[in-house]
Amino acid sequence: MSRRERPPASVRREEVSRRGLLQTAGGLIAALALGASAAATKADAAPATFTHPGMLHNAGDINRAKVRVAAGNDPWLSGWNKLIANSHSHSTWTPNPQTTVIRGGTGENYGILYNDIAAAYQNALRWKVAGTSANGDCAVRILNAWSARLTTVTGNADRFLAAGIYGWQFANAAELMRGYSGFDLTAFKDMMLNVFYPLNKSFLTNHNDACITNYWANWDLCNMASVMAIGILCDDGAKYDQAVTYFKSGAGNGSIGHAVPYLYTDASGYGLGQWQESGRDQGHSVMGMGQMGAICEMAWNQGDDLYSYDGRRFMKAAQYVAKYNLGNGVPFTTYTWGSGQNCAQQSQTVISSTSRGQVRPVWAMLHYHYNRRLYLDDKYIAQMAFSVAPEGGGGDYGSTSGGYDQLGFGTLMYAK
Repeated sequence: MSRRERPPASVRREEVSRRGLLQTAGGLIAALALGASAAATKADAAPATFTHPGMLHNAGDINRAKVRVAAGNDPWLSGWNKLIANSHSHSTWTPNPQTTVIRGGTGENYGILYNDIAAAYQNALRWKVAGTSANGDCAVRILNAWSARLTTVTGNADRFLAAGIYGWQFANAAELMRGYSGFDLTAFKDMMLNVFYPLNKSFLTNHNDACITNYWANWDLCNMASVMAIGILCDDGAKYDQAVTYFKSGAGNGSIGHAVPYLYTDASGYGLGQWQESGRDQGHSVMGMGQMGAICEMAWNQGDDLYSYDGRRFMKAAQYVAKYNLGNGVPFTTYTWGSGQNCAQQSQTVISSTSRGQVRPVWAMLHYHYNRRLYLDDKYIAQMAFSVAPEGGGGDYGSTSGGYDQLGFGTLMYAK
């Protein structure tokens, strides 16, 4: 059954807090039972009690996928078939845990980690949707193997990308397996707190001792997502708040005002927001939709509407990136930033066409939020979402790291 968290009149508020509206079982909203003052209250702090599961997927999402797949309904069934065709989702997957993961520099081995994370997540989805214990056992086997062995994530500056991207993804796989027999959640939390979080915090605080604008938006975003996911996994309100605060007002390029520096309205009246990496290339711009989307979805499932923050600034960015990657023209304002350690000035005067039209599984999450939860006209996001459906995940978009930057399977888990 599809769920509608808000009646249309209230969803059009520029910023809506959902804290206190989530029911523990099913993630459903009792909006009609609350007064207008409660609906309008701005949430600035972590929930007193975290919702579980409450990252990329809540109980309602899982139940909907389960019911629709069992009934053979599309597009859920097409999304399911995409999942079970992926070799990472097979219960025979054998984990290969490492003591040290290296991204950047000599001895890189991080591909082992992102393949195992994809396998853990995909097996967790199969268990949640179909109830197959073999897949649940496999997911737990992977998670336990890594938490028992991993002590270090290192390398050159790219170690911060590894800690960020794989941090939030790993935590999401673990969140789905919370409470599963044999899953050592305590050991897994320890790994996230002692291996991943220190790097996440270091980057957001010091940016590898570089100029604050040196690193692209995605570097901040993946580390923000990891901090948020770790906060939810560990029921740690301070970490959750750290991520939300950075999203709203952080000094780096991942905070919403820096990630979307310029706003426009196109000839058809659609709001557009220039993405910070648009002058760099489109692969990383689309990646940004997935990274910021993950942050917004995790916050949504804990009662905070970052999707609509600052006049739905993120939606405008997604419309911009989607419109350009569909082959349409978009405006572009010269983007200037400080680089390196001395903030040497650089500028981009035109939008980049490099990797234009690249397919990544990031659009279903955004379309089904803005169009099906909030009833908004998301023309370009919608066109992009349906042009790449059904979405796959790690292993469906090439063997290099870019194909594993998103967990994917949005058609299966978000269609409404």
